[in-house]
Amino acid sequence: MKAAEARAWGKVLMQYRAPSTLRSCLEIVLTAVPFAALWALSALAAIHGQWWGLLLTIPAAGFLVRLFIVQHDCGHGSLFTRRSANDWVGRVIGVLTLTPYDYWRHTHAVHHATAGNLDQRGIGDVDTLTVAEYQALSRFAKLRYRLYRHPVVMFGLGPAWLFVCQYRLPIGLMRAGARPWISTISTNLAVAVPVAGLIWLIGLGPFLMVQIPITLMAATGGVWLFYVQHQFEGTHWSQTDDWTFQHAALHGSSHYDLPAVLRWFSGNIGIHHVHHLCSKVPFYRLPEILRDHPELRNIGRITLRESFSCVKLALWDEAQNRLVSFREARAANAAQAAA
Repeated sequence: MKAAEARAWGKVLMQYRAPSTLRSCLEIVLTAVPFAALWALSALAAIHGQWWGLLLTIPAAGFLVRLFIVQHDCGHGSLFTRRSANDWVGRVIGVLTLTPYDYWRHTHAVHHATAGNLDQRGIGDVDTLTVAEYQALSRFAKLRYRLYRHPVVMFGLGPAWLFVCQYRLPIGLMRAGARPWISTISTNLAVAVPVAGLIWLIGLGPFLMVQIPITLMAATGGVWLFYVQHQFEGTHWSQTDDWTFQHAALHGSSHYDLPAVLRWFSGNIGIHHVHHLCSKVPFYRLPEILRDHPELRNIGRITLRESFSCVKLALWDEAQNRLVSFREARAANAAQAAA
Protein backbone atom coordinates (compact mmCIF):
# COMPACT_ATOMS: atom_id res chain seq x y z
CA MET A 1 0.00 0.00 0.00
CA LYS A 2 1.42 3.37 -1.05
CA ALA A 3 1.93 6.33 1.29
CA ALA A 4 -1.01 8.22 -0.26
CA GLU A 5 -3.31 5.27 0.45
CA ALA A 6 -2.05 5.08 4.03
CA ARG A 7 -2.84 8.78 4.49
CA ALA A 8 -6.32 8.18 3.11
CA TRP A 9 -6.88 5.44 5.67
CA GLY A 10 -5.90 7.86 8.42
CA LYS A 11 -8.79 10.10 7.39
CA VAL A 12 -11.23 7.17 7.26
CA LEU A 13 -10.36 6.13 10.80
CA MET A 14 -11.10 9.56 12.24
CA GLN A 15 -14.80 8.67 12.47
CA TYR A 16 -14.04 5.95 15.05
CA ARG A 17 -12.29 8.23 17.55
CA ALA A 18 -15.28 9.20 19.70
CA PRO A 19 -15.26 7.30 23.00
CA SER A 20 -18.30 6.31 25.03
CA THR A 21 -17.90 7.41 28.66
CA LEU A 22 -20.26 4.65 29.82
CA ARG A 23 -18.39 1.99 27.83
CA SER A 24 -15.01 3.24 29.03
CA CYS A 25 -16.14 3.13 32.68
CA LEU A 26 -17.60 -0.34 32.16
CA GLU A 27 -14.33 -1.60 30.68
CA ILE A 28 -12.45 -0.26 33.70
CA VAL A 29 -14.84 -1.97 36.13
CA LEU A 30 -14.75 -5.25 34.20
CA THR A 31 -10.96 -5.20 34.43
CA ALA A 32 -10.18 -3.71 37.84
CA VAL A 33 -12.79 -5.58 39.92
CA PRO A 34 -11.80 -9.11 38.78
CA PHE A 35 -8.13 -8.18 39.21
CA ALA A 36 -8.72 -7.05 42.81
CA ALA A 37 -10.86 -10.12 43.56
CA LEU A 38 -8.28 -12.54 42.16
CA TRP A 39 -5.48 -10.78 44.05
CA ALA A 40 -7.45 -11.02 47.31
CA LEU A 41 -8.33 -14.69 46.78
CA SER A 42 -4.71 -15.52 45.97
CA ALA A 43 -3.57 -13.76 49.13
CA LEU A 44 -6.19 -15.54 51.22
CA ALA A 45 -5.04 -18.87 49.84
CA ALA A 46 -1.39 -18.04 50.58
CA ILE A 47 -2.22 -17.03 54.17
CA HIS A 48 -3.93 -20.38 54.82
CA GLY A 49 -1.29 -22.47 53.09
CA GLN A 50 -3.53 -23.37 50.16
CA TRP A 51 -0.82 -23.13 47.51
CA TRP A 52 -3.13 -24.22 44.70
CA GLY A 53 -4.82 -20.85 45.15
CA LEU A 54 -1.72 -19.19 43.74
CA LEU A 55 -2.81 -20.46 40.31
CA LEU A 56 -5.21 -17.53 40.46
CA THR A 57 -2.21 -15.26 39.92
CA ILE A 58 -2.21 -16.36 36.26
CA PRO A 59 -5.58 -14.81 35.32
CA ALA A 60 -4.78 -11.92 37.68
CA ALA A 61 -1.71 -11.18 35.57
CA GLY A 62 -3.95 -11.18 32.49
CA PHE A 63 -6.22 -8.59 34.06
CA LEU A 64 -3.16 -6.52 35.00
CA VAL A 65 -2.06 -6.53 31.36
CA ARG A 66 -5.54 -5.31 30.43
CA LEU A 67 -5.31 -2.57 33.05
CA PHE A 68 -2.10 -1.45 31.37
CA ILE A 69 -3.95 -1.26 28.06
CA VAL A 70 -6.56 0.96 29.72
CA GLN A 71 -3.75 3.14 31.06
CA HIS A 72 -2.21 3.13 27.59
CA ASP A 73 -5.43 4.46 26.06
CA CYS A 74 -5.56 7.18 28.71
CA GLY A 75 -2.08 8.20 27.59
CA HIS A 76 -3.40 8.68 24.07
CA GLY A 77 -6.39 10.64 25.36
CA SER A 78 -8.72 8.12 23.75
CA LEU A 79 -10.67 6.70 26.70
CA PHE A 80 -12.52 9.87 27.72
CA THR A 81 -13.28 13.15 26.01
CA ARG A 82 -11.72 15.22 28.81
CA ARG A 83 -7.94 15.17 29.11
CA SER A 84 -8.07 15.49 32.91
CA ALA A 85 -10.20 12.33 33.14
CA ASN A 86 -7.73 10.41 30.97
CA ASP A 87 -4.76 11.67 32.96
CA TRP A 88 -6.07 10.93 36.43
CA VAL A 89 -7.42 7.51 35.55
CA GLY A 90 -4.06 6.76 33.95
CA ARG A 91 -2.16 7.93 37.02
CA VAL A 92 -4.26 5.81 39.38
CA ILE A 93 -3.88 2.70 37.23
CA GLY A 94 -0.14 3.44 37.07
CA VAL A 95 0.04 2.61 40.76
CA LEU A 96 -1.18 -0.92 40.00
CA THR A 97 0.98 -1.38 36.90
CA LEU A 98 4.05 0.19 38.58
CA THR A 99 4.24 2.57 35.61
CA PRO A 100 4.66 6.34 36.18
CA TYR A 101 1.96 7.62 33.86
CA ASP A 102 3.26 11.05 32.77
CA TYR A 103 6.82 9.80 32.26
CA TRP A 104 5.62 6.77 30.28
CA ARG A 105 3.17 8.87 28.25
CA HIS A 106 6.02 11.10 27.07
CA THR A 107 8.28 8.25 25.97
CA HIS A 108 5.37 6.44 24.32
CA ALA A 109 4.43 9.57 22.38
CA VAL A 110 8.00 9.67 21.05
CA HIS A 111 7.66 6.03 20.04
CA HIS A 112 4.49 6.75 18.08
CA ALA A 113 6.04 9.78 16.39
CA THR A 114 9.19 7.94 15.30
CA ALA A 115 8.27 4.25 14.91
CA GLY A 116 9.95 2.79 11.84
CA ASN A 117 12.38 5.71 11.45
CA LEU A 118 15.94 4.39 11.43
CA ASP A 119 17.30 7.83 12.30
CA GLN A 120 15.05 8.26 15.36
CA ARG A 121 15.58 5.05 17.33
CA GLY A 122 16.22 4.83 21.04
CA ILE A 123 13.24 6.15 23.01
CA GLY A 124 10.22 4.04 23.87
CA ASP A 125 11.11 1.12 21.61
CA VAL A 126 13.08 -2.13 21.51
CA ASP A 127 16.73 -1.34 20.74
CA THR A 128 17.40 -2.57 17.21
CA LEU A 129 20.68 -2.27 15.31
CA THR A 130 21.25 -2.51 11.59
CA VAL A 131 23.54 -5.25 10.29
CA ALA A 132 26.23 -2.66 9.49
CA GLU A 133 26.01 -1.11 12.97
CA TYR A 134 26.29 -4.52 14.60
CA GLN A 135 29.28 -5.56 12.51
CA ALA A 136 31.08 -2.33 13.44
CA LEU A 137 30.83 -3.09 17.17
CA SER A 138 33.64 -4.41 19.31
CA ARG A 139 33.49 -8.04 20.40
CA PHE A 140 32.29 -7.04 23.87
CA ALA A 141 29.60 -4.72 22.47
CA LYS A 142 28.39 -7.49 20.16
CA LEU A 143 28.12 -9.85 23.13
CA ARG A 144 26.19 -7.25 25.09
CA TYR A 145 23.70 -6.74 22.24
CA ARG A 146 23.29 -10.47 21.73
CA LEU A 147 22.56 -10.89 25.44
CA TYR A 148 20.05 -8.03 25.29
CA ARG A 149 18.24 -9.73 22.40
CA HIS A 150 18.33 -13.20 24.00
CA PRO A 151 14.80 -14.43 24.89
CA VAL A 152 15.74 -15.02 28.54
CA VAL A 153 16.74 -11.38 28.88
CA MET A 154 14.19 -9.85 26.49
CA PHE A 155 11.18 -11.64 27.97
CA GLY A 156 12.43 -12.62 31.42
CA LEU A 157 14.99 -10.41 33.11
CA GLY A 158 14.23 -7.39 30.93
CA PRO A 159 10.53 -6.97 31.80
CA ALA A 160 11.29 -7.44 35.50
CA TRP A 161 14.00 -4.78 35.33
CA LEU A 162 11.79 -2.41 33.35
CA PHE A 163 8.75 -2.42 35.63
CA VAL A 164 10.40 -3.05 39.01
CA CYS A 165 13.58 -0.98 38.66
CA GLN A 166 13.79 1.23 35.58
CA TYR A 167 10.41 2.88 36.10
CA ARG A 168 11.46 3.99 39.57
CA LEU A 169 13.59 6.73 37.98
CA PRO A 170 12.97 8.74 34.76
CA ILE A 171 15.60 6.80 32.81
CA GLY A 172 16.18 8.51 29.47
CA LEU A 173 14.64 11.77 30.68
CA MET A 174 16.88 12.51 33.67
CA ARG A 175 17.59 16.03 32.36
CA ALA A 176 14.19 16.74 30.86
CA GLY A 177 13.00 18.95 33.69
CA ALA A 178 10.86 18.34 36.75
CA ARG A 179 7.85 16.61 35.18
CA PRO A 180 9.41 13.13 34.66
CA TRP A 181 10.81 13.27 38.21
CA ILE A 182 7.46 14.30 39.68
CA SER A 183 5.76 11.50 37.78
CA THR A 184 8.14 8.76 38.91
CA ILE A 185 8.56 9.90 42.51
CA SER A 186 4.83 10.48 43.06
CA THR A 187 4.08 7.06 41.59
CA ASN A 188 6.72 5.47 43.83
CA LEU A 189 5.15 7.08 46.90
CA ALA A 190 1.65 6.10 45.78
CA VAL A 191 2.81 2.50 45.32
CA ALA A 192 4.53 2.43 48.71
CA VAL A 193 1.35 3.24 50.65
CA PRO A 194 -0.82 0.25 49.59
CA VAL A 195 2.22 -2.04 49.60
CA ALA A 196 2.99 -1.11 53.20
CA GLY A 197 -0.66 -1.51 54.15
CA LEU A 198 -0.97 -4.93 52.53
CA ILE A 199 2.25 -6.18 54.10
CA TRP A 200 0.98 -5.02 57.51
CA LEU A 201 -2.37 -6.71 56.88
CA ILE A 202 -1.34 -10.10 55.43
CA GLY A 203 2.40 -10.30 56.07
CA LEU A 204 5.47 -9.97 53.87
CA GLY A 205 5.56 -13.61 52.76
CA PRO A 206 2.00 -13.89 51.41
CA PHE A 207 2.28 -10.45 49.80
CA LEU A 208 5.43 -11.39 47.88
CA MET A 209 4.04 -14.82 46.92
CA VAL A 210 1.10 -13.11 45.25
CA GLN A 211 2.55 -9.87 43.93
CA ILE A 212 5.81 -11.17 42.46
CA PRO A 213 4.33 -13.75 40.06
CA ILE A 214 1.54 -11.38 39.00
CA THR A 215 4.01 -8.57 38.29
CA LEU A 216 6.50 -10.78 36.47
CA MET A 217 3.93 -12.58 34.31
CA ALA A 218 2.15 -9.34 33.40
CA ALA A 219 5.45 -7.60 32.64
CA THR A 220 6.55 -10.44 30.38
CA GLY A 221 3.18 -10.51 28.63
CA GLY A 222 3.27 -6.76 28.07
CA VAL A 223 6.80 -6.76 26.69
CA TRP A 224 5.99 -9.72 24.44
CA LEU A 225 3.01 -7.88 22.96
CA PHE A 226 5.05 -4.74 22.36
CA TYR A 227 7.88 -6.75 20.81
CA VAL A 228 5.70 -8.71 18.38
CA GLN A 229 3.84 -5.58 17.34
CA HIS A 230 6.99 -4.14 15.75
CA GLN A 231 9.59 -6.90 15.50
CA PHE A 232 8.04 -9.16 12.88
CA GLU A 233 8.73 -10.46 9.40
CA GLY A 234 7.61 -7.84 6.91
CA THR A 235 7.83 -4.82 9.20
CA HIS A 236 8.82 -1.46 7.75
CA TRP A 237 11.84 0.72 8.61
CA SER A 238 13.35 3.54 6.57
CA GLN A 239 15.59 6.58 6.73
CA THR A 240 14.04 9.97 7.47
CA ASP A 241 14.05 11.04 3.82
CA ASP A 242 11.89 8.05 2.85
CA TRP A 243 9.86 7.87 6.07
CA THR A 244 6.23 8.97 6.39
CA PHE A 245 4.18 8.61 9.56
CA GLN A 246 1.16 6.99 7.93
CA HIS A 247 3.08 4.43 5.88
CA ALA A 248 5.30 3.50 8.83
CA ALA A 249 2.28 3.20 11.12
CA LEU A 250 0.34 0.92 8.79
CA HIS A 251 3.25 -1.26 7.66
CA GLY A 252 5.66 -1.01 10.60
CA SER A 253 3.12 -2.37 13.08
CA SER A 254 1.59 -5.83 13.00
CA HIS A 255 -1.94 -7.11 13.12
CA TYR A 256 -1.37 -9.70 15.85
CA ASP A 257 -4.40 -11.90 15.22
CA LEU A 258 -4.87 -13.58 18.59
CA PRO A 259 -7.54 -16.03 19.77
CA ALA A 260 -10.63 -14.31 21.21
CA VAL A 261 -9.71 -14.76 24.90
CA LEU A 262 -6.19 -13.40 24.46
CA ARG A 263 -7.54 -10.60 22.29
CA TRP A 264 -9.84 -9.56 25.15
CA PHE A 265 -7.12 -9.68 27.82
CA SER A 266 -4.78 -7.70 25.56
CA GLY A 267 -7.43 -5.06 24.91
CA ASN A 268 -7.34 -5.55 21.12
CA ILE A 269 -3.86 -4.00 21.09
CA GLY A 270 -2.91 -6.66 18.52
CA ILE A 271 -4.75 -4.52 15.95
CA HIS A 272 -1.65 -2.43 16.23
CA HIS A 273 -1.33 -1.17 12.67
CA VAL A 274 -4.71 0.52 13.00
CA HIS A 275 -3.84 1.82 16.45
CA HIS A 276 -0.64 3.44 15.20
CA LEU A 277 -2.44 4.96 12.26
CA CYS A 278 -5.05 6.56 14.54
CA SER A 279 -4.13 6.27 18.22
CA LYS A 280 -7.21 8.26 19.30
CA VAL A 281 -9.46 5.27 18.61
CA PRO A 282 -10.49 3.63 21.94
CA PHE A 283 -9.27 0.06 22.25
CA TYR A 284 -12.80 -1.32 22.35
CA ARG A 285 -13.60 0.24 18.96
CA LEU A 286 -10.65 -1.25 17.08
CA PRO A 287 -12.59 -4.44 16.12
CA GLU A 288 -15.26 -2.22 14.56
CA ILE A 289 -12.70 -0.97 12.08
CA LEU A 290 -11.70 -4.46 10.95
CA ARG A 291 -15.38 -5.36 10.69
CA ASP A 292 -16.19 -2.33 8.55
CA HIS A 293 -12.96 -2.43 6.54
CA PRO A 294 -11.90 -6.09 6.17
CA GLU A 295 -9.20 -5.10 3.68
CA LEU A 296 -7.13 -4.00 6.71
CA ARG A 297 -7.13 -7.47 8.26
CA ASN A 298 -4.29 -8.95 6.22
CA ILE A 299 -1.90 -6.00 6.43
CA GLY A 300 0.98 -7.12 8.66
CA ARG A 301 -1.09 -10.05 9.95
CA ILE A 302 0.63 -12.66 12.09
CA THR A 303 -0.95 -15.47 14.07
CA LEU A 304 -0.04 -16.66 17.56
CA ARG A 305 1.92 -19.59 16.12
CA GLU A 306 3.75 -17.41 13.61
CA SER A 307 4.68 -14.88 16.28
CA PHE A 308 7.09 -17.24 18.02
CA SER A 309 9.41 -17.13 15.01
CA CYS A 310 9.79 -13.38 15.55
CA VAL A 311 12.08 -14.03 18.52
CA LYS A 312 15.03 -14.82 16.23
CA LEU A 313 14.79 -11.48 14.38
CA ALA A 314 17.42 -9.16 15.82
CA LEU A 315 18.98 -6.94 13.12
CA TRP A 316 17.70 -4.70 10.35
CA ASP A 317 19.27 -5.57 7.01
CA GLU A 318 19.24 -2.34 4.99
CA ALA A 319 20.20 -4.18 1.80
CA GLN A 320 17.16 -6.48 2.00
CA ASN A 321 14.88 -4.03 3.87
CA ARG A 322 13.86 -6.61 6.45
CA LEU A 323 14.67 -7.91 9.91
CA VAL A 324 17.06 -10.84 9.99
CA SER A 325 18.51 -13.18 12.58
CA PHE A 326 22.14 -13.18 13.71
CA ARG A 327 22.64 -16.38 11.72
CA GLU A 328 21.25 -14.84 8.53
CA ALA A 329 23.41 -11.76 8.97
CA ARG A 330 26.49 -13.91 9.51
CA ALA A 331 25.73 -16.03 6.44
CA ALA A 332 25.18 -12.96 4.27
CA ASN A 333 28.44 -11.44 5.52
CA ALA A 334 30.33 -14.65 4.78
CA ALA A 335 28.85 -14.85 1.29
CA GLN A 336 29.78 -11.24 0.59
CA ALA A 337 33.33 -11.83 1.81
CA ALA A 338 33.65 -14.94 -0.39
CA ALA A 339 32.45 -13.04 -3.44
